[in-house]
Amino acid sequence: MNILILGSGGRESAFAWKIAQSPKCQKLFIAPGNAGTHQYGTNVNIKVTDFEGIKQLVISEAINLVLVGPEEPLVKGIHDFFLADEQLKSIPVIGPEALGAQLEGSKDFSKQFMLKHGVPTAAYRTFTKDTLQEGLTYLETAGLPVVLKADGLAAGKGVLICTTLEEAQHELTQMLAEAKFGDASSSVVIEQFLKGIELSVFVMTDGTNYKILPEAKDYKRIGEGDTGLNTGGMGSISPVPFADAAYMKKVEELVIIPTIEGLKKDNIPYKGFIFIGLMNEGGQPWVIEYNCRMGDPETESVMRRIETDFVDLLQGVAEGNLNERELTISPKTAATVVMVAGGYPGEYLKNKVITGTENVRDSIVFHAGTSTQGEDVITTGGRVLAITTLQNDMFTALQQATADASRIYYDGMYFRKDIGFDLL
Repeated sequence: MNILILGSGGRESAFAWKIAQSPKCQKLFIAPGNAGTHQYGTNVNIKVTDFEGIKQLVISEAINLVLVGPEEPLVKGIHDFFLADEQLKSIPVIGPEALGAQLEGSKDFSKQFMLKHGVPTAAYRTFTKDTLQEGLTYLETAGLPVVLKADGLAAGKGVLICTTLEEAQHELTQMLAEAKFGDASSSVVIEQFLKGIELSVFVMTDGTNYKILPEAKDYKRIGEGDTGLNTGGMGSISPVPFADAAYMKKVEELVIIPTIEGLKKDNIPYKGFIFIGLMNEGGQPWVIEYNCRMGDPETESVMRRIETDFVDLLQGVAEGNLNERELTISPKTAATVVMVAGGYPGEYLKNKVITGTENVRDSIVFHAGTSTQGEDVITTGGRVLAITTLQNDMFTALQQATADASRIYYDGMYFRKDIGFDLL
C-alpha cells in the first residue's frame, strides 16, 4: 500500500515510525512532515488544509490510504471532501467526517452528545455574546474553581480554570465581548471543575467495532511539579498504574460503549480515533473532553507499546472489520519527554541548530517542530523533539528518557525532569 500521513508534529513522527515497519506499506508520504519524518518516508510540502494540493498528491502517487494526524483538516471536512470527489471517494480516510469531528470542533456539541447518551461529565451551561449578562450572573452560583472553555478550536489554549469570581467574570467578558480566542470563543462553555487525576484513553473505531489502545497520562504544565502555564504537552507515560483492568472495564462500560452506540444512534459515521480525556475522581471516570484524533505527546508513548502491525489495524478501520484484526500491547512502560524551545509556551526562540541526537542511547527521537537548513536540523516550533523509550518498568523508562533528552543540545532548550514522578 502507498500511505499518506497528514501532519508535521511528534504524533505524525510516531505514526510514520510505526507504519514504516509494516510489510503492508510500500511507499510512505508525510505532508508536510518535519526534519525527522523523512527517515521513514517522503516529505511533501503541502499544508494539511490544502485539500486540492492533497488531492493532486493522492492521485499522482496512487495513495491507497490517508491517515489524518491533526484536528483542523478533520473539522474542516477533509473526509467529506474525499467522499464528494469522484476520483477520491474510494480512498479510505482515517479520521471522522466533519459531523463526527464536531466532538472536538465544538465543546457545546460534545457536551450535548454526552448528556444525551448518558456519558458521565461535569455540569455545564453555554453562553454567547448575546447572553453574556446571564453568564456573568450564572458564575455567581456556579461554585469555584470554575472552568471556561472556548467552544471552537483554539489550538489547545481555549480552556481557563478560574479560582475567583472576579477572574471568571473578567475572562468570560474577554472571551465573549472581546473575542479573546477569535471565532473560537463566540460561544463559551462554563463547566463545573472536577478534581482528580487525568487520563487519556484512545479508541480506534470503524463506526461499529472498536479497539481500546494503550492508555496514557500526559503532562500539560510547563513547570516541574505541574506548575506554570499550560502547553500542548510536556511528556507522557503509558501504562498508567491506576488504570488497571477493573478501572478500564468501568471506562469501557460507562464511557466507550455509550459513545460508540451514541454515534450510531445519531447517524454520525465515524472511522478513526476517539481521544477521551478523563478525570479519575475517586475511582469514577468523568469525561472532560473528546478529541477526534490521537493526542500528542501520548501517541509517541502509545505507538511504542503497540506490538502488532498498525497498518493492519488501519485497514480494519477502513474496511469495517476492525473486530477481526489483532491488537497486541506490550506490558512494558513507555515514557516520553518533550523538549521545547526557549520561551515556550509564550514567544519562543526559532532557527536554533540541534546537535547530539546521535548520542541518544536507548530512546527514539521523534521530531516535532523541526526543519532542515542545509546540513543542519533547526528548531521551528515550540515543541521541538519527543524523546521516547520503552523499558521493563516505569522508573527505568523515566530515567532513560530523561538521560537521553540530556544528550541533545540547542540554544534555549528546556524539558521537564519530573515526568511521571507523580505515578511512582
